[in-house]
Amino acid sequence: MSTVARFMTKNPKTVGPGTSVRSAAKTMKAARLGSLFVKKGKRWVGIVTDTDIVRKAVPTNKSLNSLTVEDIMTSPICTIEGNRPVDDAQDMMGDLGIRHLGVTNGGDIVGVISVRDLLRCYKRYAQSNIAQAVTEYSEPKIAQD
Repeated sequence: MSTVARFMTKNPKTVGPGTSVRSAAKTMKAARLGSLFVKKGKRWVGIVTDTDIVRKAVPTNKSLNSLTVEDIMTSPICTIEGNRPVDDAQDMMGDLGIRHLGVTNGGDIVGVISVRDLLRCYKRYAQSNIAQAVTEYSEPKIAQD
């Protein structure tokens, strides 16, 4: 099975903690992302996801321009080392009830892996197994006496 690093999104996008939820949502939409990491200076302080916006920001009835990502972000960031198998990422996400994990290399965040990335991995795995099964299958040989 492949490693997390093979399917992660490298160099994840970041925003500051004072970024408005509306601005973060626009950034996510433009970049076609489901999450943004929150950095305070050089320190990784949280992650804000599309789910956070829907479940934590929208129901408050507060202005999305005045609500900040710091108000709704998840902290601390759940992470996994990039050299771990993708099955470990799936297990962590399932156990924690989350859809995004920060990916680390020696403790530094270098990427993000999402449920969508896992689906892409498993799709490739299934397709390669089907292709292998088709090439291994052969018609029975009929011998003539």
